[in-house]
Amino acid sequence: MNTQLKDKTALVTGGTSGIGFHIALALAREGAHVAIAARHRDSKAVEAIQALGVRVVPIEADVSRQESVIEMVQKTVREFGHLDLYVNNAATARHQAFTQISSEAWQNTVNTNLAGCLWACREVARHMISRQQGSILVVGSTSMYTPGPRETVYRITKMGLKALSQSLAIELAPYRIRVNLLVPGHYRTKLTAGIPPEIEERLTHEIPLRRFGNLQECGHAAVMLLSDALSGYTTGAELIVDGGLHLRPMNFLSEPALKDLNLGTVASQ
Repeated sequence: MNTQLKDKTALVTGGTSGIGFHIALALAREGAHVAIAARHRDSKAVEAIQALGVRVVPIEADVSRQESVIEMVQKTVREFGHLDLYVNNAATARHQAFTQISSEAWQNTVNTNLAGCLWACREVARHMISRQQGSILVVGSTSMYTPGPRETVYRITKMGLKALSQSLAIELAPYRIRVNLLVPGHYRTKLTAGIPPEIEERLTHEIPLRRFGNLQECGHAAVMLLSDALSGYTTGAELIVDGGLHLRPMNFLSEPALKDLNLGTVASQ
């Protein structure tokens, strides 16, 4: 099916690795030109996308800082001339017991996961409003539905993204700008490669489809939501791509034997 994304321009945060990179890659396969933003440039990520015959703009940005976010969006517009698609994927996860949460951990997580998204979407929306079109995709997390121990701050920020996405969908709809939420679960990444086999087995058992996701599957889901040809009548929606994990509580993570498991190793981004 024709996604009609050829020659569209996209900005993907956290776009050099994991879910962000595979979303950027999926967009490039459809012919979109992509700006990939991250704290540090990754030449391999750039080369992989360029090999698909599209233009790639690497951008160094710290989404926890408002001024950096503004410059990130402005640079993308300068480079491409306009911006059609925005994917807010960058995130951080620091899992701590509730009684051990520090103000520094709180501020950094909120600034990166929630405030950074708000500032970026504000800048993107200003540009898209001037063109009366656009599509925004916010990447959430299945932890929104499966609360576990030591993830209070992370979960608060991800639930905040849901509220933000829904509010933006209402406010930006008159300008023909769609806003949707992609909710990934556990995927095979460099980070998950370090999970002990016995822990991976327990995690996999909790997923109704009995497997971790393939990052290409997440990329395909993102393309569907971003494409006006495929989802032109969809806004304010959330697409859960977690193998059914959101239907199961993660209570087993409270077991004494697993109390030291750092869920940051299985974070979506």
